[in-house]
Amino acid sequence: MRLAICMSMFRDNFLTLINTYFMKKLVIYVCLFVAFLLTLTVNVQAQTKKKGISPQGKGAIIGGAGGAVAGGLIGHNVGGALIGGAIGAGGGYIIGNEKRRADEKKRRAAWRRAHPKHRHHYTQTTTH
Repeated sequence: MRLAICMSMFRDNFLTLINTYFMKKLVIYVCLFVAFLLTLTVNVQAQTKKKGISPQGKGAIIGGAGGAVAGGLIGHNVGGALIGGAIGAGGGYIIGNEKRRADEKKRRAAWRRAHPKHRHHYTQTTTH
């Protein structure tokens, strides 16, 4: 009887020891795997240049939303909202495109002012 009790206690302790050993290893491996994934994620994010939405896209979104609201209020139906949204998106895109072109022109002018030695032959006018 004592031998059976001792064997039972030994078996229970041994199984508990093995379970805790494997659980510790499992926790360690999972933590290492998560750390590896986080390292990869940080490296991937560091190498990609995040681009925002273009001025044309912003204009189209804002114009489309405003046009849909105005069309819905004026037309009192879905058709008016769809037509207003389409017209507003088109107008917003055009306005956003003009803003982008104006910003590009300002950027080029600022670069030319900062780099006066890089003038090309077609930018200088000479008279004979």
